[in-house]
Amino acid sequence: MDTGTHVVMGIALGGLATLDPVVAGSHATAVSVLIGTIAGSQIPDIDTVLKLRNNAIYIRNHRGVTHSIPAVILWPLLIIAVIYPFFLGANLLHLWAWTFAAVFIHVFVDIFNAYGTQALRPFSSKWVALGVINTFDPIIFTIHIIGIFIWMLGAKPGVTFLVMYAVIILYYVRRYLAKNSVLKEVKKLIPDATEVIIAPTMRFHQWRIAAMNKEQFFVGKSVNNQVEILDRFIRIPVPKTPVIEAAKKDNNLSAFLSFSPVYRWEVDEYTDFYEVRFIDLRYRSNGHYPFVAVVQLDRDLQPISSYTGWVFSEKKLRKKLSIIPS
Repeated sequence: MDTGTHVVMGIALGGLATLDPVVAGSHATAVSVLIGTIAGSQIPDIDTVLKLRNNAIYIRNHRGVTHSIPAVILWPLLIIAVIYPFFLGANLLHLWAWTFAAVFIHVFVDIFNAYGTQALRPFSSKWVALGVINTFDPIIFTIHIIGIFIWMLGAKPGVTFLVMYAVIILYYVRRYLAKNSVLKEVKKLIPDATEVIIAPTMRFHQWRIAAMNKEQFFVGKSVNNQVEILDRFIRIPVPKTPVIEAAKKDNNLSAFLSFSPVYRWEVDEYTDFYEVRFIDLRYRSNGHYPFVAVVQLDRDLQPISSYTGWVFSEKKLRKKLSIIPS
């Protein structure tokens, strides 16, 4: 989920913790638990700072080790080691338990996004992504805001957030059923599909679709359970040419390939350089595919420049590559 949603989730969990008699009976414990749940709801995303280095490192590592099983165990210990000295009267066990719950819930809800996490590390490096909830879901965020507002008006936070979470659980179930319904419609249109990726959007009844069979890629959308195929591309295996093999050694393209399961590729030859482009087919927006990896190589197949990430126009891409093709 996005940062804002994780913040309100941390606040809500801190309110829910007042159902715990030990928390409710101690001001020091209640305050420290609230701080712990807010911090615990944020800390797995500390790897966002990798964006400051470059997109390739961020794409390859975001929601990786920081969302792993060892991290889920270690983050609460680190947080309470910082908090507890300021609240020596707090119950250490209950502070740890609620902070651990916040960290665990952060990682757990991220699994429901299309991006997913490597939550099974170190036992598996596979990305676990259920694709049921968008990274930012306005309904989930709004429900949390309403719950916090009701708490501010004087309602009992424990009961308020217990009811809120019951509603959210039902919402998750509804989204899961809606995705399965879209999947059935896709299989009616593409009965020989070998893989179907359905990704949520911020709109409740709208989904992105990327699918493939042995011959083609299909890109589409579903609105109100009506599936429409928008683009089709012939599946052409990536050849092992010297140009492409050299491009694959670039960090940006390597990161893209580690992240993207459905893509098409292009190779353009100019007067004094080659350009290799890989295009992710999952994120079609207004007829454009904004998530790409581009590598430019000179005639000796040495890298000139490269980029991976989101670009919504060719002009902006050229600016990022800092080169104008001849």
